[in-house]
Amino acid sequence: MSDHRHTEALRGLLQKRLARFQPKHADDIANNTALLTPAAVALTILNDGGKPSLIVTRRTPKLKDHGGQWALPGGRVDPDETAIFAARRELHEEISLRLTANAMIGTLDQYATRSGYLITPVVFWSDATPNDLTPSPDEVESIHMFSFNELQRTDSPNLETIPESDRPVLSMNYLDDVIYSPTAAILYQFREVCLFDNHTRVAHYDQPVFAWK
Repeated sequence: MSDHRHTEALRGLLQKRLARFQPKHADDIANNTALLTPAAVALTILNDGGKPSLIVTRRTPKLKDHGGQWALPGGRVDPDETAIFAARRELHEEISLRLTANAMIGTLDQYATRSGYLITPVVFWSDATPNDLTPSPDEVESIHMFSFNELQRTDSPNLETIPESDRPVLSMNYLDDVIYSPTAAILYQFREVCLFDNHTRVAHYDQPVFAWK
């Protein structure tokens, strides 16, 4: 993708690519998904100095589950919610970003995690800037921008084998650090579908053992 400006033309292009993509849902990607807890994460494109970037966060170390790890804003879907509503709610609770329903431009494949969640990734478009975001101290240590240029690095994704699994573990390089799946798998699929117009699947990629709990 050559257009890396945060414009309505880019929003329209991404929305068309997401509309052509057919997300896979629970029954298509894993066994016994009824035993998994529904969750949603937000892939939010905002205006970072005129350039489009995704919001990623570093979870606060004091959290009981996955403390200190890279994450997309998100969490459990309550019984009376849709995944889209839950993703919008979590954006507001975690980073003080309030979006309307029409900010949603598409969804990606659901992803079953080793820790017992079935994640629905929801893609949003926002005119907000990084200065509009405030981390919730109870959940988020810091907020970061993952630019489209960074997302297209030729040294990502990384695949590695681990003795605990017969599936490859996928990670994405981010600046001088590494983001692991499930977040990395979702970021990778966003890259493939939205930036490269490829209908790439990611449910078969595993997570590192530290993310299994």
